[in-house]
Amino acid sequence: MKGYWKYIFPAVYGLLVYYTIRLLADSSSGMRFWHRPLLLNTIEVICSITMGYCLVWTFNQLFRYFDEKRVADFSYKRIAQELFFVVVVNQLLQNAIVLPMAALTDDGLQWYDVVDINVIPLLYSLIYYGVRRSHIFLQAYVQNKLQLEKIANDQLQTELKFLRAQYHPHFLFNALNTIYFQMDEDVTAAKKTVESFSELLRYQLYDQQQQVKILQEIQYLQNFIDLQKIRSSKKLQLSVCFDESLREEQVYPLLFLPLVENAFKYVGGNFHIRMQLIKQEEEICFLVENSIPDNIPLVRTGGIGLDNLKRRLELLYPGMHTLTTQIKEDSFFAELKLTIH
Repeated sequence: MKGYWKYIFPAVYGLLVYYTIRLLADSSSGMRFWHRPLLLNTIEVICSITMGYCLVWTFNQLFRYFDEKRVADFSYKRIAQELFFVVVVNQLLQNAIVLPMAALTDDGLQWYDVVDINVIPLLYSLIYYGVRRSHIFLQAYVQNKLQLEKIANDQLQTELKFLRAQYHPHFLFNALNTIYFQMDEDVTAAKKTVESFSELLRYQLYDQQQQVKILQEIQYLQNFIDLQKIRSSKKLQLSVCFDESLREEQVYPLLFLPLVENAFKYVGGNFHIRMQLIKQEEEICFLVENSIPDNIPLVRTGGIGLDNLKRRLELLYPGMHTLTTQIKEDSFFAELKLTIH
């Protein structure tokens, strides 16, 4: 294919321009070019083919120059500059090669010969430019688009990792506090807590932004809840219900954790926490409700945990999640719904 465009196409291009001009000229003058002397037609054909090679070669050099000099610029200004040089090169070559040929043959140079020689080749040159450069510009556009998407994706991944990292200090602080108080009462229990804590931390460290089976997430939440129960008040009334049919569904990890942390952190009043994770058609619904202290009129419903959760949901489940938080009488209520495929 490269051989065709390099060796054969220029001759075809030159002949196409020649026969188009010849056809229009004969239509105006009533002449038939096949009635002309063979030698004259042969000379004109050779000149036209030569013009085709010169024109295509010059265009290729021009395109190569622009590609090397302005490799990253695909603006309207560049296209206008290329078109300007295409027009100039075409007019110079046509008037240098074809125009004298028309002046020295047949009945000399007529006004319609000048028009045909300057307009018809120019139209073919613009068509050639459009076909030749459209592929390059389209390819460059796609590459730039992919590059922008890669940059945007890298930025999102960086932000997600940063948000994930912000969970760790809060989690570490709570777990270490639990182990600290256990050391004074039961060293054996403290060792088991450290072991459980290491398992939880391993899950956080190694399961980054890849989806996991929801069964893994449920096991993590159960371990986390068990750890929190150790440091919670004996008055705590805990109700946990995880749908047993949830096993193979894929979710991003640690999206439910901030809601669980928030419940244990702000529980008060009658010290009641209720958690429920169920599947509803194409959605996974996680509900957390905790009682709040009677002596404070307002419970903090934000904080770094919930703020980060909202941002992660925007990045990981755009348009496919619903997060509701509100105070109902003496309880704080949070519900997260994720659309799964």
